[in-house]
Amino acid sequence: MRKSFIILLYCLPFSLAAQVNFDRYFTDKVLRFDFMFAGNNSKITVYPVGMKEEPYFSGSRTQLVDPFNYGNFKFEIYDAAENKLLYSRGFSTLFQEWQTTAEAKVMERSFYEVATMPFPRNKIRFVLSARERNGTFYKLYETQIDPSDYFIRKEKPVRANVTNILSSGDPATCVDLVFIAEGYTENEMEKFRNDVKRLSDILLNEPPYNDYRNKFNISAVEAVSSESGTDVPGESIYVNTALNSSFYTFGTARYLTTQDMRSVNDYAALAPHDNIIVLMNSPRYGGGGVYNYYSGITSDNNRAKYLLIHEFGHGFAGLADEYYSKDVAYEEFYPLDVEPWEPNITTLVSFDSKWKKMIPAGTPVPTPVEDKYMNVTGLFEGGGYVEKGIYRPRIECLMNMSTAPGLCPVCRQAIRDMIGYYTK
Repeated sequence: MRKSFIILLYCLPFSLAAQVNFDRYFTDKVLRFDFMFAGNNSKITVYPVGMKEEPYFSGSRTQLVDPFNYGNFKFEIYDAAENKLLYSRGFSTLFQEWQTTAEAKVMERSFYEVATMPFPRNKIRFVLSARERNGTFYKLYETQIDPSDYFIRKEKPVRANVTNILSSGDPATCVDLVFIAEGYTENEMEKFRNDVKRLSDILLNEPPYNDYRNKFNISAVEAVSSESGTDVPGESIYVNTALNSSFYTFGTARYLTTQDMRSVNDYAALAPHDNIIVLMNSPRYGGGGVYNYYSGITSDNNRAKYLLIHEFGHGFAGLADEYYSKDVAYEEFYPLDVEPWEPNITTLVSFDSKWKKMIPAGTPVPTPVEDKYMNVTGLFEGGGYVEKGIYRPRIECLMNMSTAPGLCPVCRQAIRDMIGYYTK
């Protein structure tokens, strides 16, 4: 499960502006900016919490400005003296999902958030923006950051063992994934390492990831929990774990997440990473994935392959849920008069920017759900949690159903684009 709203140019250029000279403006470390989102269904307030220096910036040194326009939020870094855009990143959070629930209409809540960026050499402007329901961004918060500020903490990181599961090359030209143990006790760490190896093989054997196996670095961070498993509030099950994960997110039994982004990022900082996978030690069916936030799944469910490919599709490539028949907590998640930003659903407001050119000649649009179109890329109504008004590319896809044979061609292309972004 993972969600949000607007436009994307399907074939994305990886040079939107003159490239930034990384070494001139940045070091190889990370500046971490912690903050809170607070508000209700119509209001967002940003409260800064603090800053840290972390050891490993693993992103591309040449693709510093995000070309995708994905996510419900974005942050941008400008050189303070030159007013030059140096770095940007789109992302989504559990906060904006919560904003579409019934609870957000009657109360306010706050969510801990983390933004990470290459550590600047000189003063910068940090600008945080949110996406309106109509798809446009507006500025939420801005501050100037001096890299010599003594309030940027340089404390020792949390202690945990890190195992390299797969090493393919320079983090700057690879996709760097970090798995973090959740609900594994000290005596279960061998199981955790074996679970990560098993799931890494599942991921890298699935098209299109199998074409890029030599472009992935994978690490396993052994965050030790006092107790095994995860919370199941609907059954009055509560356990003490490193990342405080829980089923029943927003009242949905299968939605397993953690809102403890401080701890997630504390442990993730122990290894170079572009994306985070939280591995929950449980046989239950459940998980969640949020774009450039994290992907989370249970380790031992018999549908672990589907959970991993589906949730990582959200967290890594910004793919939308294509199903419409499952219960969710969201209300009117996608405005039908706005083109969703996710690459694999459309409201037809700007279908030319999506997969229109991938539909074979002679295929009816919209495309009826009939056996003869089972393996055809078309325009099938139903997706994004609603039966009418939102369309998906294939009848069957792992972003729609667990029984699908794989990801559809549109989702695969979006993943290839994202891998290209990290590995250029």
